[in-house]
Amino acid sequence: MDYSIETGFPEKHACGCLILGYFEKRKLPAATQAMDDALDGLISRLLKRDDPAGKPGETLLVNHLPHGKAERLLLVGLGKEGDTTDKDYRKALSAAIKAVKDCGANDALCALTDLEVAQRDSRWKTRQAAIAFEEGLYQFTQCKSGNDSNKPPKLKKTAFLCADRDAAATGLAQGLAIARGMELAKDLANLPGNLCTPAYLAEQAERLAKQHKKLKAKILNEADMEELRMGALLSVSKGSRQPAKLIVLEYKGGDAKAKPVVLVGKGLTFDAGGISLKPAAGMDEMKYDMCGGASVLGLMQMAAELALPMNLVGLVPATENLPGGNANKPGDIVTSMAGITIEILNTDAEGRLILCDTLTYAERYNPELVVDMATLTGACIVALGRQPSGLMGNDDALCDELLKAGDEAGDRAWRMPIWDEYQEQLKSNFADVANIGGPDGGSITAACFLSRFAKKFRWAHLDIAGTAWKTGADKGATGRPVPLIAQFLLNRAK
Repeated sequence: MDYSIETGFPEKHACGCLILGYFEKRKLPAATQAMDDALDGLISRLLKRDDPAGKPGETLLVNHLPHGKAERLLLVGLGKEGDTTDKDYRKALSAAIKAVKDCGANDALCALTDLEVAQRDSRWKTRQAAIAFEEGLYQFTQCKSGNDSNKPPKLKKTAFLCADRDAAATGLAQGLAIARGMELAKDLANLPGNLCTPAYLAEQAERLAKQHKKLKAKILNEADMEELRMGALLSVSKGSRQPAKLIVLEYKGGDAKAKPVVLVGKGLTFDAGGISLKPAAGMDEMKYDMCGGASVLGLMQMAAELALPMNLVGLVPATENLPGGNANKPGDIVTSMAGITIEILNTDAEGRLILCDTLTYAERYNPELVVDMATLTGACIVALGRQPSGLMGNDDALCDELLKAGDEAGDRAWRMPIWDEYQEQLKSNFADVANIGGPDGGSITAACFLSRFAKKFRWAHLDIAGTAWKTGADKGATGRPVPLIAQFLLNRAK
C-alpha cells in the first residue's frame, strides 16, 4: 500500500473513506467537529440516533454522504475525552483498518493521527499507525492456491492527517520499516518446516545482504562449526538430515571502531523434541520455534532500510531437532564451544544448546551488548501467559532500556529474576551443568543456563514462547519482538 502525509482540514480532502474519531458521550475531537460542521451536523445526528458508547475500537460506517469530497465516513471510538492512552489509540487504529479494508474503498484518509495521545508526539503516533495498518492488511498466501478468498483488499492508498508534517514523515518511514521487518519475520515463521529449512533461512539472509550495501552475510556450515568446537549446537542437528547453519549478518552503520549491538535469535526450523518427543497435539506449531531467528532477520532489514547510525551483528543458529538414529539421547554429555560440559537430561531443551555456543561466538565481536530472543520455554507461558515476553539479564540498565522500549512500542516484556540460587537446580553429577533444572521455574533456569555463557558482556534474554505466535482460530506468527527491539534500537540511535 502507498502511504503519505497530509495536513489541513479533513473536509478539504477527497478520499474513498475518511476515518475520524469520537469520544464517549458523543464528544468530538477538532477534526471530527470540523467535518461535522461541513456536513451540517450529520455526524452529531448519527451519534445521537445510534448512541454508540464510544469505547476504544467501536466503529460506525457511513456509506454515503450527502455532499463533500469523501465518499464514506468511518467513525471510530476513542474512549474518554482527554484520556486517550497508548492502548486506546492502537485499538482504534486496528479497528479502523479492519473496517476500511472491508468497506470497498480504494483509498483512505486517517485523521486519528492528529489526536492528542498523552505524552506522545506526531512521530510516535504516525509510526504506530503505519505498523497497525500494515498488520491489519497482512495476509500469508505463499502456500495457498490463489482462490477468491485470498484476494487482496481494494484499499491501495492511505494518507495520515497530521499538523507536524516533518515529524509525521519520519514516523511513517520508521513505522513502515518496522512493519516490513515484522512481515519478513511472520512470512518466514508461517512457512512450514519442509520449506523453511536451515538452508532456506541462510539463503534469505544472503538475499538481504545483496539488497543492502551496508549488510554483509556469512554462513557457517557444520564443518566450520566443528572447527570452532561448537559441540552443543552440533549435537542438536545430529538427528536431522538437514545440516545446521550459523547465520551471521553484519550491519555497518556507525563508526568503524564502535562496538556493535549483537542480536541473537533461536532458529529451530522445526522442533519435534528429539528423543524426548513432544506430544502430537499442536506439534505443527513447532515450525514457530525459529521466530527468534526470523525476528533477527527482520530487525537487520529494518536497520538497513532506516540506515541506523550504529553497528549491528545478527546471529542465528539454525537447525532442526528430530529423533533420528544419531540424535542426542537423555544422559549424553557434550562439550560446548566455551569448554563447558553439558549433561543432556532432556533433548527437548535444545534451544539453550544452540544458543550457548552462539553466545560464545558473539564474544569475538567485543559487543556493546547482546540481546537474544528465543521461543525457549513453555514455562514462560505458564508464568506470564501470552501478553508479555519474559525478560532476564545480567545488567539492570540494559533490562530497563528494554522494558521502556517495550512499553513505548506496545510490545511489552516483564522482567524475571535469575538469582544465583536458581543455578543450584542445574547441578549435574556427571558434567559441569545439566541442560534442565527440573519443573520449578523452568524459564528462569533456562536463562540461568544461558547466563553462564554471557559473562563477558552485557546481556539480556527475551523468552518469546508466549508472544511469537497466536494459536487457535487466529493461528499465525505475530512478528514479536521486532517492535520492541526496533524501538530499543531507535532509542539508542538518538
